[in-house]
Amino acid sequence: MTPRSRRLALGTGLTYHLLEWGDPGGSPVVMLHGFLDLSWGWDAMARPLAARLPGRRLIAPDLRGHGDTDRVGAGGYYHFFDYVADVDALVERLGGTIDLVGHSMGGSVAGYYAGARPSRVRRLALLEGQGPPDQSDSALPERAARWMDSWREVRRAPAKIMASLDDAAARLRKHDARLSLDDARTLARHGTHDVPGGVVWKHDPLHATMGPYPFRLDSAASFWRRITAPVLVVDAAESRLRLPDAELARRRATLASHRHVTLADAGHMLQRHQPDALAALLAEHLA
Repeated sequence: MTPRSRRLALGTGLTYHLLEWGDPGGSPVVMLHGFLDLSWGWDAMARPLAARLPGRRLIAPDLRGHGDTDRVGAGGYYHFFDYVADVDALVERLGGTIDLVGHSMGGSVAGYYAGARPSRVRRLALLEGQGPPDQSDSALPERAARWMDSWREVRRAPAKIMASLDDAAARLRKHDARLSLDDARTLARHGTHDVPGGVVWKHDPLHATMGPYPFRLDSAASFWRRITAPVLVVDAAESRLRLPDAELARRRATLASHRHVTLADAGHMLQRHQPDALAALLAEHLA
């Protein structure tokens, strides 16, 4: 099943690129990718999920500044709640009510959105998606100074050119040893564009800078407590980013209604490592 590709202008002023699987007229399931990923990262899992959810429409956007979605442009930055506003604008274009799935950074975006607009999310799935370690004790003035310095440095730095798609695929596998060579080549093909001398990643280099606002657990929890949708929380047993079990349980306890599953033999990119098993979990939750 080859996904359909299209572009959609949003009320936030950006034009988003979307991939879609399943029934074009079906009830929408929106899937939000993680940091420096893109919509194609869902493909291996979306194909079996679409087969398990006949009559549903799976939609994976490239978030702003990722993949083939617009960058913010000169003078702009990627503040975290800008993604949340984009999701809100996308939901309006999709009819006002969705099921929502988020992985990693996309899980954080999904949790914030479901808490800010609880009536618009029927069911929610958070895949390794309840945030990084708490950063409430960050020294804000120093962090702001580093942010301003890194912004300037990124804009001045030349593009990091990779010699070929094989080189890009090798870099993906360096960070994800479970990723097959064929899948790495596919992601590299969709995640780069040609430049003189090779290829560069499509995502805006500004994403590589640390934002000025730290992740605050108390703020995130205030959104999670407002979620009214049933939530499926999936963690990966072999994830290098996995928080301590007690901390994960503490975060899940803020949800009014949830089911928790630990997916065996999977790392942080669980939708790549166990696509069929994850599709079965999501189909059961979203059916």
